[in-house]
Amino acid sequence: MAASSSLHSSLSSPNFNSSYKIHPSSFSSLSNLKLTNSPKYPFKPLISQPVPPPPPPHPQPLTLRRAITSSATSSTTFHGLCYVVGDNIDTDQIIPAEYLTLVPSNPKEYKKLGSYALIGLPSSYPIRFVDPNEFKSKYSIVIAGDNFGCGSSREHAPVSLGAAGVAAVVAESYARIFFRNSVSTGEVYPLESEVRICEECKTGDVMTIELGESRLINHTTGKEYKLKPIGDAGPVVEAGGIFAYARKTGMIPSQPA
Repeated sequence: MAASSSLHSSLSSPNFNSSYKIHPSSFSSLSNLKLTNSPKYPFKPLISQPVPPPPPPHPQPLTLRRAITSSATSSTTFHGLCYVVGDNIDTDQIIPAEYLTLVPSNPKEYKKLGSYALIGLPSSYPIRFVDPNEFKSKYSIVIAGDNFGCGSSREHAPVSLGAAGVAAVVAESYARIFFRNSVSTGEVYPLESEVRICEECKTGDVMTIELGESRLINHTTGKEYKLKPIGDAGPVVEAGGIFAYARKTGMIPSQPA
């Protein structure tokens, strides 16, 4: 109580430097406060509950889908005349840049693209791939050498061949981007030969390609050639391209009718 009296006298002193005036009765009310350990608003303690893991997704029957699609590919055959080219046929020879303004999604312009397929070949190829004033070629199979489709990565290259009526290209090797564009567009089958067929065939030879057997038959010369299996790319081309394949297998929703 002595300390309290000293505090009261200090605060009441005119020498106390403060802009606030505290009435002495405020301190006497502090003695009436009662502290308690019980809160006014009791809270329930938080208890963390373990979250059960989500159920596993339903597995997609990829094996069944692939088997169904592969069965169609295994029975696919192509028969027709072949057109033979050499090594390093680039995309500017397949479809020159001046025709890239044509839009493949437009049916009329897609048809025009076919008339310009392989029009960029040099004069060393005296036989034109597509005859003048025609939109389709009479050659449904292209036989090529090494590095077919090199150059710029234009999708118009395989699209123009498909628009011209080409079913498959058989080359010794491909530029990677042309191979991928052929599969993703679904326009032509990019098949690879195990030997250099382009030196044993001539433009106009009659040929048959059996996809299931990975075999090419030259009926003009009577020779048969083993092709490298096209593998998983076959069903994608068979479906009509990567998006058509994705819809067919249920990877993405089908477009409404």
